[in-house]
Amino acid sequence: MAFVSPTAEQLGMYLGMGEIDGDRADLLIQQAVALAQSVVRPLPDDASAVVLSVAGRAYVNPQQVSYETIGPMSVQRPTGSGGLYLTKADKAALKSLAGRGGAFTVDPTPASADPSPTWPVDEVFFGDEFEPGWS
Repeated sequence: MAFVSPTAEQLGMYLGMGEIDGDRADLLIQQAVALAQSVVRPLPDDASAVVLSVAGRAYVNPQQVSYETIGPMSVQRPTGSGGLYLTKADKAALKSLAGRGGAFTVDPTPASADPSPTWPVDEVFFGDEFEPGWS
């Protein structure tokens, strides 16, 4: 199964909004997919969560407002919390969903390697150098 890009309706549900600007949402989703593909190509099937997160951040805070006061209420957001961007967590999630980024082992031994020792192990080489009982 291939990656299916989320819809504007799904972005509205993700954000908990009854109404959403479909054209703007579609543009943000398209751009979020392009950003995600800069990390992993092709996108994994479950990458829609990351795409919705990226598009949702840009939809709710397009001007990167970091502090806002309206009447007695004020809100402060972290710097850079607006616009369209991938966080480290987004990149890590994409890599993990694609099956990359985990621990792995590399065996440098060639397939044609002979398991026998490359040094002499016969009695002629060692002679009687060892103490009794170590032969």
